[in-house]
Parts: sequence; C-alpha cells; structure tokens
Amino acid sequence: MADEMAEIRLFDSHCHVNFSHYTDDRDAMFERMAAGGVEGCTVVAVDLDHVHELKALAEARDNVWFSVGVHPNHEAETEPDVDTLCKLAEHPRCVAIGETGMDFFREHVSPAIQERRFRTHIRAAKTAGKPVIVHNREADIASLRILSEEGVGECGGIMHCFSSDWETASQAIDLGMSISFSGNVTFKRNDELRGVAEKVPDELLMIETDSPYLAPVPCRGKRNEPAYVRYVAECIAQVRGISLAQLAMQTTMNSRQRFII
Repeated sequence: MADEMAEIRLFDSHCHVNFSHYTDDRDAMFERMAAGGVEGCTVVAVDLDHVHELKALAEARDNVWFSVGVHPNHEAETEPDVDTLCKLAEHPRCVAIGETGMDFFREHVSPAIQERRFRTHIRAAKTAGKPVIVHNREADIASLRILSEEGVGECGGIMHCFSSDWETASQAIDLGMSISFSGNVTFKRNDELRGVAEKVPDELLMIETDSPYLAPVPCRGKRNEPAYVRYVAECIAQVRGISLAQLAMQTTMNSRQRFII
C-alpha cells in the first residue's frame, strides 16, 4: 500500500478547510491529506471577511494555495469591486478569483446582484491574470451567457463541482473553462454526470472535494476533507478506463497549469 500511495500524487482543486468544521483537527486533517497522496490543495474563498484565514493557511504550508472572492449566495454587506479583488489577488499564493457565479437553487442573494457580482469577478480575473472559479447551480443558461459576454477566455477558469449535462460542459469548454468534479460524481444516481466525466478532454479535467461538503462514496454522510479526493479520482478513472495513477497525474498537472503553480 505504501508503494502504491507513493505513485499517486493528487491535487484537491477546491476545498474550504478554513471553515470551523476543522477547528478541532485541522493539523491532523492535513496529515491525512499528505498520507493519502494529496500533494496540494486550493482553499477557496466564499467571502472577503475571512481571506486572512486562507492567507494564513497558505503561508504556513507549502502545499496550500488560495483564492479571493465572494460566493454568489453570500449575503455580503459590501459588494466586491475589481480593485479590491485584484489587490487581494496580488498575494504570491493567491492563484484564482472566486468562487463566484450563479445559483438559482438557493437564492439568498437576488439574481440581479449575483449577476453583477459574477461580472465583477470575471473582470477582476482578467485584470489580475488569474483564472476564475465558477459556482453554477441550476443556472446553466445564465452562467454560460455571462461567461461568454464577459470574454472569460481571456483568463480561463474552472467550472467547479460540475453537476450539469454534457451540453453545458461542452459550451463551457468552448469558452475556455476546465471542468472539475467533486464527490457527487460518485453518487449512485449520477450516471449522467459520470458520462460527462468520461467525455471531458484530458487536459481540461480537474478533481476536488468541495470540503467539508459532498463527501464521496464510501464516505457519504461524513464531513468531507481533501484526503477523500482519492475516491473522486478512482471513480473517474474507472469510467474513463484508465489507472488511478494516470488520472492522478493528469488532473494534478491540469490543476497546476490552470493555477500556474
């Protein structure tokens, strides 16, 4: 097992390990991450009030990077602007802008505000020269329209925790986006999503946990953590008919190239 693990180098492209879910065992969680063959992770912002936590994690560990942004459904008192996002993104371990996007499943924030916020983030990503991390939930048409209108191809980005159909994925790919899969691709009912994971071009495929949410089978119902990205990788490797080592190498390289690390 130790020799097998030494060959597997995974990268969790999207997690939230600054959250209070990890207060009691964060150091142990990072130890499990390393023991599980996960060589790095990107801790993704959901608001600007806690960016200092993400910076601290990245500054303390050489295998952690972070993003800056405001989640589409975060009820922020002050809306982000391009200058603020770009200033925060100057940190040497900040690798992306987001997460941002559109969410019509839970509308804590009105669609109009979500759209303005989304456009602001894309413009900041283009200015900063960093990819944009996109949250899209039951908002395929709106998300693709905004990505196209804002010329996201100038910065590229990631459709994180992808849960839509192949038509949406293919349009996003045409706009310059990578497609990242989380634990939901392992769920029994998600044959269609596994079909999408089978079709994504090698160079645009990424994996993530979205920790602490969406723990994959066989950990479903538990708190998620970066070490569990291995189960996402195993599932996608199986549907693509390749080895876990091949899938790990490809997705880790893709993450490092997309984030320029």
